[in-house]
Amino acid sequence: MLLCVSASHKTASFELLERLSVPSTPVAPLIAAHDECVQGAVVVATCNRFEAYVDMDEPVTAAVALGIDATLGAIEAATGVPASELEGSYTVLGGDDVAEHLFSVASGLESVVVGEGEIAGQVRRALTESRTLGTTSAELERLFQRASEAQRGVKNTTAIGRAGRSLVRLGLELADSRIADWATQRVLLVGTGAYAAATVAALRDQGAEDISVHSPSGRAAKFAAKHGLRAVSAETFPSAVAHADLVITCTTSEHHVVSAATFAAGRTGSESTAAAGCPIDHTGRRLVIDLGLPRNVDPDVANVPGVDLLDLETIRLHAPLEELQATDAARDVVRDAARRFASVGERKNITPAVVALRAHVFGVLDAEVARVRARGDEGGQTEQALRHLVGVLLHTPTTRAHELAEAGRADDYVDALSALFGIEVTDPAVAAPRGEIADAG
Repeated sequence: MLLCVSASHKTASFELLERLSVPSTPVAPLIAAHDECVQGAVVVATCNRFEAYVDMDEPVTAAVALGIDATLGAIEAATGVPASELEGSYTVLGGDDVAEHLFSVASGLESVVVGEGEIAGQVRRALTESRTLGTTSAELERLFQRASEAQRGVKNTTAIGRAGRSLVRLGLELADSRIADWATQRVLLVGTGAYAAATVAALRDQGAEDISVHSPSGRAAKFAAKHGLRAVSAETFPSAVAHADLVITCTTSEHHVVSAATFAAGRTGSESTAAAGCPIDHTGRRLVIDLGLPRNVDPDVANVPGVDLLDLETIRLHAPLEELQATDAARDVVRDAARRFASVGERKNITPAVVALRAHVFGVLDAEVARVRARGDEGGQTEQALRHLVGVLLHTPTTRAHELAEAGRADDYVDALSALFGIEVTDPAVAAPRGEIADAG
C-alpha cells in the first residue's frame, strides 16, 4: 500500500520546514532500509513542504505504523529533528488519498500560491533523485508518472494552469506597491539556480533593467553571461548589497548569505567611496526579498535602518485569497486522475484472486479432460466443448472481479471464493481491508 507522511506550510512552521530541507544525508534510503516491508520511498522537499511517499508491502493495519516509524526515524537521523518535535506538524495519508494528494501537490493546488509552476519540476526531480538512489518501486514510479500527467491536465485545461502565479512573481507584486519605476531600481540577485532564472524573467517583465547577480558558489559569471547581467564578486558583494534598492535571494545555501553585518560592511566601504568624492545615497528605503529555504537572509536584516525584509512567511500571509482557492475544474481534473490511478491499482490487486479462481477451475477441467480421454474422446470434440464451456463460465466472474475491485469491494470477491470453492487468497494486497487513515501527528 501507499503511504504519505506530509509536513507542509499548512501544518508546520517555515522554521521547521527549513530544518527539514537540509538533511545531512538523503532521507529516502534511510526510510527504505528501515524494514523489509518498505518496498520504496520518494521524498519531495521544497520550500513549502517535506513529504515522504512510501510503498509498503503490508496489510494496512501494520503498514501505517511501520511507515510512520520508518519516516520519522529517517528524518531524525538525517536532520536531527526528533519525532517529538514533529508532533502536530504532519499528517498521514494512505491508500487512494495518497494519489489525489500528490496529484494536487504536483498541480500547484496545495502551494502557498495556488497554481505556481515550480512544484511540478520539483516533483519530477524527486522521482529522478530516488531512481538515482535506488529507492523507487514499481508502484511509486506509476504514482509519480501519473502525477505529472495530472499536472499537465490541470495546466492545459483549467484557468489555474494558465494563470498560476509563482512565489517569485507574487514577491515582486508585493514589492511593486513601493516601487514607482522599476527601470530605475538597482537590483541584486543572489543565486544562480532555477529560481534565479525565473526571477530574472519576472524582473524584466516588471521593467527592471539594472540587474546584477552574485553566486556564493562562484557561478555568477557564467549565469550573468547567459542572461545579460553583471556579475558581482565576493569582494564587492557587501557593497553591492548596501547600494542595491532591491536584493532578492534564492540560493540553496545552508548558511545565511545576507545579514546585518553584510550591510554594515558595505556601508563602511561606501563611506570611503564618499570621501573620495563619490557620495552614495542611502535615504531611500531598501527591500530584501528572501525566497530561500533554508533562509538565505538573517532575520537581523529587519533591524537594519532603512531596510525592509520580505520572506516566505510574509509572502504566504499576503497571498491573495483567490490564490488560496483551487477552482472546481482543477480539483475535478485531479480527482478524475486519482480515480483512474486507483482503478488500475485495484485491477492489479484483484489479479491474484482471479488467478486463483482460474487455477482452481482449470485444475478441475484438466482432471475431467483426463477422464474423458481415458474413455476415448474421438477427435477431441468433448475436450474442446469442455474447454469452451469453462471459458464462457469464467468470463462473468472475471469481469465481476474487476468491477468489484474498482468499487472497493475486492474483499467481497475474496470472501466469496473462500465460501463457495474453499479457495484461500493469501496475497496481502487482496486480503487487506480498505479504509481511511486518520491524520497523525
